[in-house]
Amino acid sequence: MSLEANRGKQKDLIPKNATWIQDKVQKFEPAKNSVKLRGGDEITYDYMVIAMGVQLRYDMIKGAKEALDTPGVCSNYSPFYVEKHYKEAMNFKGGNALYTFPNTPIKCAGAPQKACYITDSILRQRGVRDQAHMIYATSLKRLFGIESYLKSLEKVARDKEIDVRTRRNLIEVNTNDRIATFELLDEEAKPTGKTEQIEYSLLHIGPPCSTPEALRNSAFVDKTGFMDVDGGSLQSKKYPNVFGVGDCMNTPNAKTAAAVSSHLKTIEKNLTQVMQGNRPCMQYDGYASCPLVVSTNRVILAEFGPRGAMETTPFDQSKPTYWAYLMKRYFMPALYWNGLIKGYWNGPATLRNCTRLVKSK
Repeated sequence: MSLEANRGKQKDLIPKNATWIQDKVQKFEPAKNSVKLRGGDEITYDYMVIAMGVQLRYDMIKGAKEALDTPGVCSNYSPFYVEKHYKEAMNFKGGNALYTFPNTPIKCAGAPQKACYITDSILRQRGVRDQAHMIYATSLKRLFGIESYLKSLEKVARDKEIDVRTRRNLIEVNTNDRIATFELLDEEAKPTGKTEQIEYSLLHIGPPCSTPEALRNSAFVDKTGFMDVDGGSLQSKKYPNVFGVGDCMNTPNAKTAAAVSSHLKTIEKNLTQVMQGNRPCMQYDGYASCPLVVSTNRVILAEFGPRGAMETTPFDQSKPTYWAYLMKRYFMPALYWNGLIKGYWNGPATLRNCTRLVKSK
């Protein structure tokens, strides 16, 4: 699919009965129930839902922003560089193909892995895989955080001969010498003071992420800079007339679009309750999903919460399958544009409860 096939115009997606203010938030003033905009206007509110997502922070890696405009360096996270990744894989002739995962929260934690696996498939199709040393360098202590999918992903990496290096955080890119510098981390993900340098022919950057500046400098956030909410009700811990949704919150779930679908159901119920003078009554269950693309036609359909797998289908989703690929390729884009974005899709909880009966028999 092309980049354009995955774009939509905001004006076509915003509800017709909503007022669209085309300006950027400059400052939150929750004590006054107001928001200041970059253009100078001030908006007051009775209730507010903050859905600012995360900001890609290539600036937190020395030389990364400049490197993205040089040969061999790309990132699927940016619409400006995502198409460059495919071109680099198609033009790759040999050397280290290096994929990184940052030491911060990140949007869709499986994406750097997926980029690595897809490149492996492309290089095999081109007949140049034996010329590549593929390296996946992650700040985490293991390949994936959810136990139910870890063994399958470790097998994928083993079978593809990917060199997985844990507790490494990219801190600098030197484009003149094509060297990526990593700080080595201890078991608590703190820098040890030691570094490692890796030459690259192809470098895919999984960028550090933070909340946008206006939010991280506000009274809504915790010490990590993410919106401090009750993990169940999604209500601000400090300001009960304010709720959060999506990646900008400090909830323990993975930051994925699938998580937002379950957030929406919780927000709809709880915001209505608060507006009626009642207490929030619904609890977000922590659901998130990451369809892990492991080749050009196989996907591990990972569904999980902070406590482990939360699978919807009656099948074993921990294994790479073609049916999961078909869902990822054809069904999920349609569900996103026609269901999630329009507010019709609130996650698979009801379906999951039904298939649970099938699994138990």
